[in-house]
This record gives sequence, structure tokens and C-alpha cells, in this order.
Amino acid sequence: MSTSRPLRLIGISGSLRRGSFNTALLRAAAGLMPQGTAELEVRTLHGIPLYDGDVEAEQGIPASVAAMKEAIAAADGVVLVTPEYNNGIPGVFKNAIDWLSRPPADIKHVFGAKPFALMGASPGNFGTVLSQSAWLPVLRTLGTNPWFGAKLMVSRAQSVFDAAGAMKDPAVQEQLKAYLAGFVAFVQRSRPPAA
Repeated sequence: MSTSRPLRLIGISGSLRRGSFNTALLRAAAGLMPQGTAELEVRTLHGIPLYDGDVEAEQGIPASVAAMKEAIAAADGVVLVTPEYNNGIPGVFKNAIDWLSRPPADIKHVFGAKPFALMGASPGNFGTVLSQSAWLPVLRTLGTNPWFGAKLMVSRAQSVFDAAGAMKDPAVQEQLKAYLAGFVAFVQRSRPPAA
């Protein structure tokens, strides 16, 4: 399928930690995107406050949340790069999605039928299998178009990235390339025809 511009994807890291393996995975992904076909913008959750309905009612949607909502709405697809905390979704990541779904009337504009992919990295032996599974009902509720064509769960992440956060494991790099190529193909198939 020929397109006039490369696909614009947004990747969001669900960790705030400076040395986050998930942010490192997202940065590696941005550098491995299929050339000329797609671009991946790296985003983090920095600046998104804790959700508070009183703040929303009195002050509206915070500027950082509004900016992320518009970036997602304008993107052709989204990659959530999720850590796993206590066998589930990190609170800071779920909090961001809760903000992004406000007000409910905006859910379709931001999330509706948008291609979403999940991946993650963990120092444990099971990658982020439980966290990724926990995201599925959330993505369904928001009306996204989740991609199930492949899984990427990086286990023992401390051996995959060097101290500077660069990916040093060639096998994982190849898995990541294949994963990204699969998601890009899915997004291309999901993209509405040009008017």
C-alpha cells in the first residue's frame, strides 16, 4: 500500500525512572523503525498529575494531558511500553490513561479504533506477561484496535541493556525489529484510505 507520508506512531513509556528499561526499550524501538515507512515518537508520563476529579471539575484538563491526548489522536498508532509492578499495570501508567480518557465524550476521538500495541521489559524471568494481559480490558473499554500479531516481553532486562540504556542483545534486537515490522503492517492495513 503506497502512502503519501510515513506512519506516525506514538510510543509511551509507563515508567518515570531515569534508568528505565522500558524507556530504553522504547528508544531502541524508535531507532529500529522500518525506514521510510514509519516514525516512532518517544513519550513519557512526566508532567501528568495524579487524576483528581475535583481538579478536572474546577480547572479542566491539565495542559500536559491535553497535549498527550492530541498527540495520540493525531497518531496512526500507539505503542504502550509497560513495566510490571506487583503482577499488574503500574499505577502511574493507568493514572495517565485515566486522565487521557477524560471527559468520556473524548474517548472515541482519542482512542476509538486506534491501533495499539503492547510491549515491555522487566528484570524478572517472565517479562511483562501479566501487565500486558491486565491492559487488555482497559484497551477494550476504550475502543482501541489492539494488535495481537506478536508479543514482546523482554525478561532479564538488565542483561539486554548496557549502563547507558543501549540495547546490547542482538537476539532481542532482531525480535524487536520483527515486532515493529508486524505492528507497522497492521497499522497500514488499519489506516483509512486517503480521501
